[in-house]
Amino acid sequence: MNTYIRTICKTFCTVLCIAAPLLASASAESIDGDPLKQSGNGRELLKHGEFEKGIEKLQKAYLLFPLNTTLKRNLAEGYAIYGHQHFKQRRYEQADENFIKAIELYPDDAGYALSRGICNYYLKKYDIARYELERAKALKEDSVDTLFYLGLVQFDSDHQSEAIEIWEQALKLAPERKDISELLAKSRKENNVESGMDRGHSSRFDLTFDPDVDATLVREALDVLESAASLIGAELQYFPDARVPVGIYKRADYKTVTDSPDWSGGFYDGKIRLPFGSLHEVTPEIRSILYHEYAHVVVFELTRGNCPLWFNEGIAEVFGRLQTNRPLHSFHRAAREGTLLDFRKLESSFSGFTTATVGLAYQQSYALVNYMVTNYGWHRVRQILSGLGRGLSFDTSATAALKDYNLNYDLLIKEWRNSVERELNGK
Repeated sequence: MNTYIRTICKTFCTVLCIAAPLLASASAESIDGDPLKQSGNGRELLKHGEFEKGIEKLQKAYLLFPLNTTLKRNLAEGYAIYGHQHFKQRRYEQADENFIKAIELYPDDAGYALSRGICNYYLKKYDIARYELERAKALKEDSVDTLFYLGLVQFDSDHQSEAIEIWEQALKLAPERKDISELLAKSRKENNVESGMDRGHSSRFDLTFDPDVDATLVREALDVLESAASLIGAELQYFPDARVPVGIYKRADYKTVTDSPDWSGGFYDGKIRLPFGSLHEVTPEIRSILYHEYAHVVVFELTRGNCPLWFNEGIAEVFGRLQTNRPLHSFHRAAREGTLLDFRKLESSFSGFTTATVGLAYQQSYALVNYMVTNYGWHRVRQILSGLGRGLSFDTSATAALKDYNLNYDLLIKEWRNSVERELNGK
């Protein structure tokens, strides 16, 4: 996961701590027929993680006396807390349903509007997110978190200048916020590069590209991306609702915007970024990169960003290699020499590796995912991605998806390593 997305997730965890109030203690005895005690018992149930039972108690109490402001507020806060719990589990649709119920009770509560705005940002429903965050801003003008997320919505929906203005306002209110200053610096760099770029689109993609990029390349790249979306969407049973942003840059501009290593042929951070500005045609190698990067879009949205890097890159490599299947020299050499990498050390970043080790990391990731697809099918891979999207660990998700094979994370890798050794020995 890149720093940009990790920063967003970390900030929302802070918002949740602020938005979810402390639940007051209440006696659970003699609650029948007493709405206040019933409501208090509901709050106690929420404190102990019994969310559905707690909400049910709060609803019953409120329905008995709907004009009682204490019962009304308790129910609204109950919905908000349940929504926060769903959010932490990356169940954004269910979280949104609960925030809506809280807002229906208190339409002018800035905290509920903020929570729903954040939730819809992660759902990529930018119009709803913008509406709720603008409401939250009108209700509480000095909320730095509201400005932070409103800037993200504007930035990700291709309104970079507006995002910069909003984050500048936020930084004046909270100059110590490094997450905002870092995003502001990043957005300024990107805006400087992209302000003079041309634009195009297809049914699923919005494209920005350097004015000097060959028009034929632009059309061919969009066509390939559309093909990638059809194939990958069919295999993984997912098609994004929102258009996917794509940028084609000159190599120097690509380096400026992504700060990626020299070996990088593409980058995805919520936008597919490609250093193809000097090219004139889509070669098989370019097709491979386009399929690879689009696979990252689908994996990220299915897992809500909760995906080990090796699994993410392995899936992308499987699709990319359908276009051009390069030799696995580094992998075969490491397998023969017994120097394969530890997958648990490939879960978060390849950035500190040498170029040679990075090549091995990609090839080894491909080899394991390809083994999984060949032996268990894409539907099992899809089940693992779905579990990750619900906030499960890879071990838990893989164990559930591969239960028919009695495999978990470690046993999966052991079985794969055994298959590699058999292949080396010609068995």
